[in-house]
Order: sequence, then C-alpha cells, then structure tokens
Amino acid sequence: MRALRRQFISLAAAVTVLAAIAPAAEAATVSAAVAANFTKVATELAAKFQAKTGDEVKLSFGATGALYTQISQGAPFEVFLSADDKRTKTAIKDGFGVEGTDFTYAVGKVVLYSPTLDVTDGAAVLNAGAFQHLAIADPKAAPYGAAGMAVLDKLGLTATLTPRIVTGENITQTLQFVDTGNAELGFVALSQVVGKPATQVWLAPAGDYPAIKQNAVLLKPGADDAAAKAFLDYLKSPEAIAVITAAGYSVE
Repeated sequence: MRALRRQFISLAAAVTVLAAIAPAAEAATVSAAVAANFTKVATELAAKFQAKTGDEVKLSFGATGALYTQISQGAPFEVFLSADDKRTKTAIKDGFGVEGTDFTYAVGKVVLYSPTLDVTDGAAVLNAGAFQHLAIADPKAAPYGAAGMAVLDKLGLTATLTPRIVTGENITQTLQFVDTGNAELGFVALSQVVGKPATQVWLAPAGDYPAIKQNAVLLKPGADDAAAKAFLDYLKSPEAIAVITAAGYSVE
C-alpha cells in the first residue's frame, strides 16, 4: 500500500514538472486586409493587440476595391477593414463574410493637402486653379477618391479639373504623389496628415461628400478563429477607440 502511494506521489510530481516546463500555447496569427488610409492606425493597433494577447495581426494594405477583388478570388484573409460600409455588406451577401459581424470602426474625413500651397481656403484654391496637377485616389476603388470627386462636383469643378487629375491606385500612393511633387495638391485622408501645419490642410465640408463609414467584417476563413474575433472585438475597446480618434477619425 505504501509502495503504491509512493508511486502515485511520484507520478503526480512528474506531471507537475512536465506541466511547468511545457511550452505555452503558440500565439495565433490573424490575416487582415486593411484599407490603405488606415495604415498607420492599424499598425499601431496591431502592435497593441499583440502586446495584450500575444497574437500577431498580419496586415495587408491596399485600395478597398482591390482588396475586395482579392477576397472574392479566394485570398485567405480572416478580417477585412474596409474604407466604406458597402463592401463589407457585399462580402456577406456574396458569401465571403460572416453575417452579423460587420460594424463601423471609424468614420473618415477627406482633406485637400499641399506642402507647397496655402490651402487654408481649399475651395478658393481649387477655383483659382493655379496648379498643374491634383492627386486623387482611383474613385472606383478608393472611397476617399470618390469623396474627393464628390467635393469637386459640389464646387462645380469636375469638368474643369479632371484633365489635371493624377490618379493614385490607393490613398497611400495619392499622398506620395503630393509629397514628391508629382502633384502640387491632392485629396487624402485627414488621418494621413494629422499634425501638418493648418495652412497645408483644408478639411472639406462633411456635407460635400458621402459619409465615409469604414466597416470591418469577419471573413469566412476566420469564422472559427478566436484570435480573429478577438481582434475585431479589440477595435471596439476604449483603448482602440482612443487611438482611432487621435488619428483624426470619429467613431459612431
């Protein structure tokens, strides 16, 4: 009896030691397709999420339309952070997104930006037309490009300025066109130029373009992925909201 008891104690001790030295569960990796305008913020949020959970978020950036094309062609993204609220709904309707998981994580603002011209009164600058090139993201693929075109239309300048437009594949390339001098000014996201001098940034009136509600959705490859769901939940947390609003977005 004593021998059996000693064996039981030895076995229990061995199990305890093995448990202590066993490696922790491997961290998960979440694959996320993210609208280009959200690059800086998503990178910061992914780092904070990893610090809290140990799970990595692998970010792929691009124009919303281009990203959705990849998703529809079978790209194994688990999470989609769109720059509009249409494509997430389309993803669900087309069978690529999980129903009931889409929500607005940020509301964007479009601005006219120039590092060389005083655009304090952007409408006046556009009307004066004292520039050669105006950068705008592809309005068919990038909601911020569509918003920029809407502002021109509101000002009655679409026909006049269209010949001067330099089209970026996405909002990141559009900003590069302006910063490198390939265009004197351009329509970009406020989040891209937060902190720039006031004379370089003109905030277009919100009523001049459709609201840029940026929605997120869980995609089918991530339907059973706890880490992917956790990342979407994290976007709604006070910590994430503070980062998002500090970057120039509003949150519903």
